[in-house]
Amino acid sequence: MAFQNLREFLRYLDRAGELVRIDRPVSVDLEMAEIVDRTMKLPGGGPALLFERPVLMDGTESDIPVAINIFGSWSRMAAALGVRDVEEHAVRIAELVKPEIPKGLWAKVALLPKLAELAKVPPRPYKGRPPCQEVVLREGEFDLTRLPVLKTWPLDGGPFITLPMVVTCDPDTGVQNVGMYRMQVYGPDSTGMHWQRHKGGAGHYRAWKRGPGGRMPVVVAIGGDPATMYTPSAPLPPGIDEYLFGGFLRREPVYTCKALTADLTIPAEAEIVLEGYVDTDEELAIEGPFGDHTGFYTLEDPYPTFHVTTVTMRADPVYPATLVGKPPVEDVYLGGATERIFLPLAKLTMPEIVDYHMPPEGVFHNLVFVSIRKEYPGHAFKVMNGLWGMGLMSLAKVIVIVDEGIDVRNVKEAWWYTLANIDPERDVRFTKGPVDDLDHASQMPAFGSKMGIDATRKWPEEGFTRPWPAMIDMDEDVKARVDGIWKSLGIKPLA
Repeated sequence: MAFQNLREFLRYLDRAGELVRIDRPVSVDLEMAEIVDRTMKLPGGGPALLFERPVLMDGTESDIPVAINIFGSWSRMAAALGVRDVEEHAVRIAELVKPEIPKGLWAKVALLPKLAELAKVPPRPYKGRPPCQEVVLREGEFDLTRLPVLKTWPLDGGPFITLPMVVTCDPDTGVQNVGMYRMQVYGPDSTGMHWQRHKGGAGHYRAWKRGPGGRMPVVVAIGGDPATMYTPSAPLPPGIDEYLFGGFLRREPVYTCKALTADLTIPAEAEIVLEGYVDTDEELAIEGPFGDHTGFYTLEDPYPTFHVTTVTMRADPVYPATLVGKPPVEDVYLGGATERIFLPLAKLTMPEIVDYHMPPEGVFHNLVFVSIRKEYPGHAFKVMNGLWGMGLMSLAKVIVIVDEGIDVRNVKEAWWYTLANIDPERDVRFTKGPVDDLDHASQMPAFGSKMGIDATRKWPEEGFTRPWPAMIDMDEDVKARVDGIWKSLGIKPLA
């Protein structure tokens, strides 16, 4: 089932019992964040929340409700992407990137539906007046501080927009990028634009600065159908259009329209759209601090300013947001979906990879467990070096390689196997390279060291000449017999 917009998804969550409506006034100044953080840390991620009477920073009440934690459970994440389990999309991608060569006429015919499915999903122009432009506010007619934008942590530099779709384009090719970057609201018509240097928006900013210079058009869409809202967080290969990927996830096209003041394409079903520019000739402005997904504050730093010239919206918009901080929070499920969906692309480059997992405790880029099918000496180091050369995986601080058969999604099992199998001097390697901009511990901003751990069984060619012990496991016949009598034994967990 593909949802057409955010409100349709919220109605679904309401019917499914996964949405709590809060009809009392709640301040966007820290109070809402405290409620949300407690909710996100409930078992299973807690329910989605709809604050129907948000109180703005100046103490007045907004008539724009705030939807938050909408992706914050596995069931909601799957529903947002139109499946029962996000693994379904991993299977679909695997079939696309590694199709079996059909043998015989009927096998070729059976392949046609897959090809037809791809032909159906490119984005399509919305016919008529798009919902996101029902209301149009020009310069002097809007005030960004009237939006219910949350200030989430005490030392934050101000309120931050946290779930945007930031649309930019390459000045040379015209290719668009849709990214998700936090935006500190500075005042009625300007925000910060936290373009980390490794992300697509920052690449476009550098290209505009090298090329035409001056005012770089930028459009920010807030809200939309849930699958499209997810796509800016996905590490898509260069040149893959986010709206095309959204259509693939939805199994039907994303409907788009042109912004009013820029030659940029936006989701027609967005709730609120901010149109404007970033001046590449303008001095950078101080942005932050911001309580980030690392669990620490990102300190003040200079970033470009986004100048808003036009605001469009639905007649009755809903403002979607997310909260980041000490895990677990909503990004556990956003990042977890990405981990599962993009595994086939990692296997395409390195087929020896069996599985990988980025546990929430490592806030995704700090720790990656990888299980491999080891086939030759030094294979673990080949894989870790390959991963450090793969897109945003280049920012991974620690990569741990284990043998196939180890469940890397079971963090306790992965650490047990790792700590049992390593000789630290022999099996740990250090290298240097780019690190996440948010890593406050790195030697230099965005540059530091990484650690690779080879926790695979060692071979004689790797210098291990002693016998390697077998791993303990029970006989399968015995386990099957005990399975048959287990319920009759009356053994239960202690209360």
